[in-house]
Amino acid sequence: MHPIFHLLPNAPRPVAPYSHAVEAGGFVFVTGQLATDADNDDLPLPEGIEAQTAKVMGNLQRVLGSLGLDLSHVVSVRIFLTEFNRDYAAMNALYATYFPADRRPARTTVGVTGLARGGIIEIDMVAARP
Repeated sequence: MHPIFHLLPNAPRPVAPYSHAVEAGGFVFVTGQLATDADNDDLPLPEGIEAQTAKVMGNLQRVLGSLGLDLSHVVSVRIFLTEFNRDYAAMNALYATYFPADRRPARTTVGVTGLARGGIIEIDMVAARP
């Protein structure tokens, strides 16, 4: 089976040359999303980790929804933070509200030196196609 590459019209505008998601082997690999505005890319990123986390999760939900999926299909998450020590606890508190306690995806969170567009958080996901 060949991979399926998705560039979605209602997802946030790519900030680099990539697909929003790629399907292969029953899995959907969703490209990392920033806190950009999917409807108006000219808007600045929101301030603070809570606002950026919420916007990133909304963007990820938008990509998943365009593919007939939602957060219940997510099996793995990677989170990248530019200010790990400052933002980790607040990000976790908000992130936890998106998944039931007994159905949280596998996850890796790392600190990074920088993200595109001056973002302070980026999240990518892998979902299982039912």
